[in-house]
Amino acid sequence: MAEKKTAKNGGSAPTREDRLKAALKANMGRRKAQAKARAVKDDGTGGPADDPTTGSSKE
Repeated sequence: MAEKKTAKNGGSAPTREDRLKAALKANMGRRKAQAKARAVKDDGTGGPADDPTTGSSKE
């Protein structure tokens, strides 16, 4: 098989690996924020089911 080339081109254009690393980091940040939002919602704090004006409950 071909060897993996790690030639850097002076930093002017990001390599595919650099782009993938940045995309992965952004994706993980979004997923963490979503998980945190779900955890807060599942705690019973906030949310439309707790709104006394609608008359709905979680049960």
